[in-house]
Amino acid sequence: MIRILLAEDEEAMRTYLARALENAGYEVVAVDRGTEALPLLEQQHFDLLLSDIVMPEMDGIELAQRCSEVSPATKVIFITGFAAVTLKASREAPQAKVLSKPFHLKDLVLEVQRVFGHPNQASI
Repeated sequence: MIRILLAEDEEAMRTYLARALENAGYEVVAVDRGTEALPLLEQQHFDLLLSDIVMPEMDGIELAQRCSEVSPATKVIFITGFAAVTLKASREAPQAKVLSKPFHLKDLVLEVQRVFGHPNQASI
């Protein structure tokens, strides 16, 4: 089963995204900040890091950079509600996909499936 580490500081969004991904058949571990996500990346295997970009303590871009050091096989998708941050993420982590809020849960699931080579199988 594909394991996803979700780092999202907004509780309602974190719960909403985790539930949608679990309903689509993924195992999800959800945390509220990058500094909580980093030790998990060091200790456990995750296939995907799904991270908000703007978070307290450690932003998603720094988290993705640290992830590439400690878990280079882990793929990264960013989520953000800030257009300017999207440009920065694309520059600093060009291998990562960026989803801009608001997005439909179906779009998120489809993007995760694309990352793992399973397009057009979204079920929520």
